[in-house]
Amino acid sequence: MPSSHSATVTGLACAIGLREGLGGPLFAIAFVLACIVMYDASGVRLQAGRQAEVLNQIVFELPPEHPLSDSRPLKEFLGHTPPQVAAGAMLGCLIAYTLHLLSLVGPST
Repeated sequence: MPSSHSATVTGLACAIGLREGLGGPLFAIAFVLACIVMYDASGVRLQAGRQAEVLNQIVFELPPEHPLSDSRPLKEFLGHTPPQVAAGAMLGCLIAYTLHLLSLVGPST
């Protein structure tokens, strides 16, 4: 699945860029926000999910008398792979561009 977070922030950045231009401070803020969110989705959160897999395996291998042996497993499906983040970014830009074109046409009377 494409990353919905990436789609949202890149859609926002593209919409601001199309409306206000690429040289303004609003676009710069939206662009930096998009970069941070996509880095988090594909880097930090993905690695946290992989770490959860390892920790769950360690807890599973504990002897039954250990106090942590009956603990609830950690959530392993965190973050997105880089292709999922890229797909979300492309989807967000496509939606922003489509809505921009529709706003130029306007309602027919």
